[in-house]
Amino acid sequence: MKVQKRKPRSSAQRFQSVLDSKDVTTTKPLKRLVRGLRKKGGRNVYGRITVRHRGGGASRKYRIIDFKRSIRDVPGQVTTVEYDPNRNVRIGLVVYENGAKAYMLLPETLQVGSPVISSENAEAKVGNAMPLKNIPVGFIVHNIELRPGSGGKIARSAGTSAQLVSKDDKYATLKVPSGEVRMIPINSWATIGVLGTAAFKNISWGKAGRRRHKGFRPSVRGMAMNPVDHPHGGGEGRSKSGSHPVSPTGKGAKGTRTRRKKRSDTLILKRRKKK
Repeated sequence: MKVQKRKPRSSAQRFQSVLDSKDVTTTKPLKRLVRGLRKKGGRNVYGRITVRHRGGGASRKYRIIDFKRSIRDVPGQVTTVEYDPNRNVRIGLVVYENGAKAYMLLPETLQVGSPVISSENAEAKVGNAMPLKNIPVGFIVHNIELRPGSGGKIARSAGTSAQLVSKDDKYATLKVPSGEVRMIPINSWATIGVLGTAAFKNISWGKAGRRRHKGFRPSVRGMAMNPVDHPHGGGEGRSKSGSHPVSPTGKGAKGTRTRRKKRSDTLILKRRKKK
């Protein structure tokens, strides 16, 4: 899959690029695996904005992805390659021999007609899901569970993967996309292969409107606001009053550590950032 530049028929199209969609085989998702998606505008259950610069965007419906690969020990076959507006990687509809149907994230080299299976005794090849204890050391995996049975949480976006570095009786050690090296329970499941659509990161959106279609709203500099709206606001001319950069709520905005201590911190062997 490659990035295509658009012909500059207008000034807005001059710097735009799009992903080649020749791999997509159908534009209509399976109806019973689709749900309505309510927009939240970056607000939590109390109506307060917790994620800024979100809102609007094109209407979309949610495709139910089987992150657990829950249909076990039954061979299946990829029947469609589809675009999913909720993520940057292609999805595939898998039809199993028992009649069940489910969507899965589509790794590279997998296409219509490719066989897949989710089983402890599966062959270690692209698209098959199995526990980490049964995957050979050095293999590349994605859609990795943090806890057995919780469903894939790590390496789910376009072009990402993690490498299985080592294993012991209780834990498997993986190098994840951020560069972090961490231990994960040996019974957690993962899917073999690298996720496709790696060229997504090379897209040039070209105009503000395309970002608005995706639900991103404009960002205003704090220095351009009034003191009541932002700690950087006010003053004569451009000035932050000599203070460190902060968010509208006063938390450090550049390099300040905000991560709380978690029980899983002890499983991190190498952090993605140096202390």
